[in-house]
Amino acid sequence: MSDPDVAGGVAAQLLEDVANSPEGPQVGAFFDYDGTVIAGYSVTAFMRHHLRHFDVHPATTARTLVTGLTQSLETEEDFRKFLQITGRTWAGRTPEELEKLGRQLFRDEIGPSVYPEAWRLVRAHLERGHTVVLASSATIFQVGPAAEALGVEHTLYTSLEIDEHGRLTGHPEGRTPYGEGKAAAVKDFAAAHQVDLDASFAYSNGNEDVPFLATVGRPTAVNPSGGLRRAAAERGWPVVDFEGRPWTGPVEVARTAATYAGMMGGFVTGLGLGLLGGSRRAGLNLGIGLGGDLSLLASGVQLDVHGAHHIWDSQPAVFLFNHQSQLDVLVLGGLLRGNFAPVAKKELATNPLFGPLMRLLETAFIDRADNAQARKALEPAVERLRAGTSVVIAPEGTRSATPSPGRFKKGAFHLAMQAGVPVVPLVFRNTGELMSRNAMVIHPGVVQVAVLPPIDVSAWDPADLDEHVESVRQLYLDTLAHWPGED
Repeated sequence: MSDPDVAGGVAAQLLEDVANSPEGPQVGAFFDYDGTVIAGYSVTAFMRHHLRHFDVHPATTARTLVTGLTQSLETEEDFRKFLQITGRTWAGRTPEELEKLGRQLFRDEIGPSVYPEAWRLVRAHLERGHTVVLASSATIFQVGPAAEALGVEHTLYTSLEIDEHGRLTGHPEGRTPYGEGKAAAVKDFAAAHQVDLDASFAYSNGNEDVPFLATVGRPTAVNPSGGLRRAAAERGWPVVDFEGRPWTGPVEVARTAATYAGMMGGFVTGLGLGLLGGSRRAGLNLGIGLGGDLSLLASGVQLDVHGAHHIWDSQPAVFLFNHQSQLDVLVLGGLLRGNFAPVAKKELATNPLFGPLMRLLETAFIDRADNAQARKALEPAVERLRAGTSVVIAPEGTRSATPSPGRFKKGAFHLAMQAGVPVVPLVFRNTGELMSRNAMVIHPGVVQVAVLPPIDVSAWDPADLDEHVESVRQLYLDTLAHWPGED
């Protein structure tokens, strides 16, 4: 097992090397996907899905996983034989079906396994204006959603045959980018895009990618297999082991249970004390703050906050946060302390588990489906703001699969414009690392939060709203890439 301090230092050195490299698209950054950008293999998520839905024989699943994950696939021919097994699963399906499935699996299963270190490396290369490429032997259905989420324009992948009826045959088409095939694909890409390979970077974890790494002047073995680790030592290539996500054990499970008990106990106690004093709002504020404190204490999560004074400068306000996991809720309670109401879709009001609690929190339920009467749909939240209570909303509308915020919806900004209040961006750096998108267990650690200055939206022209919204999203990306106090 690698030393985390050493691994973290090497990863930081990689980022520094990128920052000191020449700018411009003539420098390429080629990333292998499975095992390098994500922990594990994307094909396993697809096979699990097919097995769960009984649309592939268990023997095919077992044979695929055994062949792909335990046997040595050293040559292109080995890999093509592996594809023949995998292809049986997809034969007869349409590309549209698999594209939809790929997006679903990336959002729900694969995306949360993106290494935070890999994400930061990709962002660093993009900031230098480098030509970033996901170069993988996987298919576009596996690689495409990841490239989109990471902001990567270029992909190299295994193409699949499509018959005259627009359905997959189950056979690969053309040469597969595996082993020497991937090296050849990179060289062809570089020639077509005027990329200087001698000045370029490449990252991979597999022994089969020695030829791929050797095509560039700045290769790095990431999370390398034994064979690649030995090859890297012989060739003098840098080696880095990403830390990945922490291990879940009984201690973490017990602390998580105590966390939710602390949250509810603190909230009920604070609310009761407030009601005894004759003020429901004071009780909510006390309960939210006390519940947030107790839950964070029980979970072992600490907050490292930059710019906390912005929280209090311009209330009431619309607080925005990039949503990564359920841990965000606890962080919001400990951070804002109260005097806010959540905004949620109206369907949650009738949810038997969360509905009563959300109504108790004076949640502003909005009808997101009522696009024809968008202003009317926001009225419950506008009323909260005009009464002096801030609201909190995730502009993405859902939890993101990677550290990169997804596309922002415009509702939060319409809300601020209608109510005449500013928006205050809350940037959460790593809640998804301590509790992944669909996880139930919280891991101890430090959550970093940057509270950005309030943004006055009073002069915004609705005709330019798309541009304004994207500029706010860019603030999140810039802050995540250049964290306050670390430059």
